[in-house]
Amino acid sequence: MSSSSANSHYRPALIAIHWLTLGLLAAAYVCIEGREYFPRGSAMREGMKTWHFMLGLSVFALVWVRLVLRLTSTAPPIVPPLARWQDRLSRATHVTLYAVMIGMPLGGWLILSAAGKPVPFFGLELPPLVAPDKALSKSVESIHKTIGNIALYLIALHAAAALYHHHIAHDNTLLRMLPWMDRKRGNSERNGHR
Repeated sequence: MSSSSANSHYRPALIAIHWLTLGLLAAAYVCIEGREYFPRGSAMREGMKTWHFMLGLSVFALVWVRLVLRLTSTAPPIVPPLARWQDRLSRATHVTLYAVMIGMPLGGWLILSAAGKPVPFFGLELPPLVAPDKALSKSVESIHKTIGNIALYLIALHAAAALYHHHIAHDNTLLRMLPWMDRKRGNSERNGHR
């Protein structure tokens, strides 16, 4: 990869973690919503709930690696640069998404802990964060569901903004995070050679 190509894209590890995180979030959502198709107490329903917890905790583990990589590398510039309001909105959305990726798994861990249930993580059982407290568990679960619904809109906004920048603004916002895009083609499209 040439120096100019490297400077126009995020590091490969960050790109991989970005798309892996999206996959984990989608799978966690499918598991928790899909459980409704199975009877209460069934093995399939319980299995999907367990996978929801484990996938969420995987996001929690991965977000710390992502933050370290993000803080120790320079973001490739957006060409042409964003308007100031777009840059501020983008930063606010990213900070909120990071907060969700940290807070939601912690909320799930807290829900299970307060419910007095084991906290599964791929064959391990994580320690409880609090002593059993059914009222706390129900309260946090309600907040967890609400934030989960809000997070879906944030992710949709994030995706819509990337598509807007690629197809309407014609900048390199999306290209910086695409591992499969031919980088020379992406550069020539941005420079008007279509």
